[in-house]
Amino acid sequence: MATIDLHTHTTASDGTNTPAENVRLAREKGLKAIAITDHDTIGGIEEALAAGRECGVEVVPGIEISTLRHGQDVHVLGYFIDYQQEGLHHELHKLRDVRAKRNEMMVARLNELGIEITMEEVRAKQTEPEGNIGRPHIAEVLMDKGIVDSMEEAFEKYLGREGKAYVNPPRISPEDAVRLILRYGGIPVLAHPGLYDDDPLIEELVALGLKGIEVYHPDHTDREIEKYSRIAAELQLIATGGSDFHGERNGQVFHSDLGSQPVPAEALEKLKQLKHMRDNRAKKEL
Repeated sequence: MATIDLHTHTTASDGTNTPAENVRLAREKGLKAIAITDHDTIGGIEEALAAGRECGVEVVPGIEISTLRHGQDVHVLGYFIDYQQEGLHHELHKLRDVRAKRNEMMVARLNELGIEITMEEVRAKQTEPEGNIGRPHIAEVLMDKGIVDSMEEAFEKYLGREGKAYVNPPRISPEDAVRLILRYGGIPVLAHPGLYDDDPLIEELVALGLKGIEVYHPDHTDREIEKYSRIAAELQLIATGGSDFHGERNGQVFHSDLGSQPVPAEALEKLKQLKHMRDNRAKKEL
């Protein structure tokens, strides 16, 4: 039974639950800790921390940064990031501008395919005015219109890497994401490496300061979990994981339910130890 979940999304990006709702759900499911890792934003962290104090659930401030390598999405998680630093807010604003451009390009591509969809309809799916819009919002509109029957079908046919409407404008590299997370006191972890078919990337990022890889993820097969556990041990990386919970859309949970992915509790303890060591080192250098 899972006691921690280190990968969840909220209405601050493309999740359907508010940060507080994620925390309360974690308590209901008996979780001791939950990380808030919204796409390119730290907008949900304060609310989640407040809810965590009220519910008795430990909340890990985090982020999931979207990057591009060899034409495909690569996501880098940052745990215990110093989310209150003004410089970080500025950097993330630039990332969200690229995300907004991508949404518009995807909607335009869908129009070219003869699918009538507007950005206004996509924005209407955004429950948090300051939240990020992402592909799940577009998928939800496609489901409403009967173009697809599920989130999985929306990504497979249109929005995923092999989809007809997939586009990816220039954005920062995974290397830049690792540097950014380190610059603002976070612990960088490569998200769901099994989705990239690019294992050499792991060692390249380790040389820059990567500290973990997401071994336990609902999109990983048992064989991939075994493989990335081995790689984590060989490279002395923290083996993290989580549900990648995005809430429920049209009665369907995407990727998997909160707390459904078993993750060793020691993963969080190792992240906290590493953060403590880095903070102490930074104080000595002042």
